[in-house]
Amino acid sequence: MSVLVFVESKNGKAVKAGLEAISYGKRIGDTSVITYGSTSSEDLAAMGKYGASKVLVCRSINEVNDQQLTKLIAAAVDDTGAETIVLAQDPTGKAIGPRVAARLGAGHVSSAVDVPDTSNGFVVKTNVFSGKAFAHVAVNTSKRVIAYTPNSLPINSEESTAEVLEFSPDISAGGITVKERKLQEGSVAPLPEAELVVSAGRGLKGPENWGIVEDLASSLGATTACSRPVADIGWRPHHEHVGQTGIAIRPNLYIAAGISGAIQHLAGVNGSKTIVVINTDPEAPFFKAADYGIVGDAFEVLPKLTEAIKKFKASNN
Repeated sequence: MSVLVFVESKNGKAVKAGLEAISYGKRIGDTSVITYGSTSSEDLAAMGKYGASKVLVCRSINEVNDQQLTKLIAAAVDDTGAETIVLAQDPTGKAIGPRVAARLGAGHVSSAVDVPDTSNGFVVKTNVFSGKAFAHVAVNTSKRVIAYTPNSLPINSEESTAEVLEFSPDISAGGITVKERKLQEGSVAPLPEAELVVSAGRGLKGPENWGIVEDLASSLGATTACSRPVADIGWRPHHEHVGQTGIAIRPNLYIAAGISGAIQHLAGVNGSKTIVVINTDPEAPFFKAADYGIVGDAFEVLPKLTEAIKKFKASNN
């Protein structure tokens, strides 16, 4: 089966979620990649280790423009004859996936978490109800668009390089033009791509106390986050808000301090591989979802964790 994977480019680098999508696509069939921007030929060829046999790159596109990228993907489908198109389940994938499906007359499945079952048709396992259940979706169209949920399956790794080809289809920018782009300064990695996240809630009692969260995050090389109430009352910027109504994350480690664990918050973080909860209330709902729990005051626990991590790093240098 021929597969085409769209990989987003930011600042000349392929986003992590896109590389995971390549690995997912390889599990389905022979995988080509369509990307854009100024990513180096060496980095493009390195996509082969994730499972890409061929990479098409359009150098004339440098900005995320939904209409233009939709046309680019459709042109790449025509060029490769791909039957299955894979995108990452991230903000860009959510915006482009349905557009591509409509343009191709293809079925569209979001939040895929496993390789499609092709023993009897084409059936995709997906997350539903904010990750609380799974659905098996049958796709009956000749082409299908799948949005893969990052961190759902192990990443493919092999000693291989991909063939890199310049791709310059005749596509216009469409009705939307990007006039200005403002990059948000902040943490080590954007929350959707972060592997380590340190988050806090109203238990920190005020924005002036966030230094202990940032210190722990800095010692770990982690990204900082917060609960919705904290963002709503202005203690932290909204781009740090994780949860059902904020950013959904799937890091390897999620540390939550002073967050009770409302269902809306859990819905956005329950894909984390390991969850550590710190709370003074032993009955806090979040403890039921935690892999590790510390009943204690964040003002005491976080500085001790930071100190322990710094000592560990110093002893191993």
